[in-house]
Amino acid sequence: MATYETFYKRSMGLPDELLVGAIDSHVHSGPVLNSNPGHFDPIESAEAAKAAGMRTIVYYDVFGWASGTAWMVNRFVKDFKTYGGYLMNSCHGGLNPRAVRTALNLGEGCRFISFGSHCTYFSATQESTLVDGKLVPFKDVYPKFAKEELSRAVRIPLEDPIPDELGEILEMVAEHPEVYLNTGHVSGPETMRILDLAERFGIKKVLIAHPARAQLTVEQQKEAAHRGAFLEGCAVDFGSPWLPHTHYYVEEEYMDMGAYIYGKAIPWMQTIREVGPEHFVLATDYGVRTLPSFVEGMRMMISMLLYFGFSVEEVRMMTADNPARMIGLDD
Repeated sequence: MATYETFYKRSMGLPDELLVGAIDSHVHSGPVLNSNPGHFDPIESAEAAKAAGMRTIVYYDVFGWASGTAWMVNRFVKDFKTYGGYLMNSCHGGLNPRAVRTALNLGEGCRFISFGSHCTYFSATQESTLVDGKLVPFKDVYPKFAKEELSRAVRIPLEDPIPDELGEILEMVAEHPEVYLNTGHVSGPETMRILDLAERFGIKKVLIAHPARAQLTVEQQKEAAHRGAFLEGCAVDFGSPWLPHTHYYVEEEYMDMGAYIYGKAIPWMQTIREVGPEHFVLATDYGVRTLPSFVEGMRMMISMLLYFGFSVEEVRMMTADNPARMIGLDD
């Protein structure tokens, strides 16, 4: 790969070059609920990644066993290996040691155990519906939701003692050095508590999932990075690229910046720069057909990183090297 000194002198094909060897460690694919069918299926996803020259992808399956999905895909798509993991969501019993033990021994590629997504207690108390044009949390509108869903949502106790189930799960993860512990969609205080517990149980790899990272201050993110955690950033965090689509003037200083100052990309990029690219794992969290494909999402994100002045080496670190370390491909 050629060396490109600045964004302004970069090649049009550079984002495509940087896709080669990249890893998307957060890809959603089917099967999903019948009410939400618009996902790329797992085989489509693997074939698209392989065609782009990517190294691998990691499936996130909210409703099932993603390592089992990866096992099936790997038997069908030749010369390209995928991975998966397990989310301790409420439909599987939340903090369920039997389910975690099963996940760790299902197929051949379980790479993460997550504390769950939309049905963590923190996330479930935040998700809302529209009432008279205003967002109101489900728990405040539907008594049944508060009674049934919040009662089984995953919570991380901030003080000792911890439940036996949680201790057993942490012990199992520690016994599998290839597996990383994913915070899932927990609160900021719960995130820092998970780091404490991971250290206590000897878990070497922790990923602070992007919704959890959003609950941390920059100083807390720096502390987490100093303690050895990976920090996740996803393309879904900022939606579509807030970039000028046309440059008119030859002079670099006349590049229009007004196209993106109101978007989410600037604080997202600034945080990465302030905490340090060496601590970040970048992925897409894509897979639904209302968004671009995750391959296009990775290309978009790479283009934005270059636009904001990240070097080729830094982009490669966050989209290829760090994910490989996290998954255990280069151990």
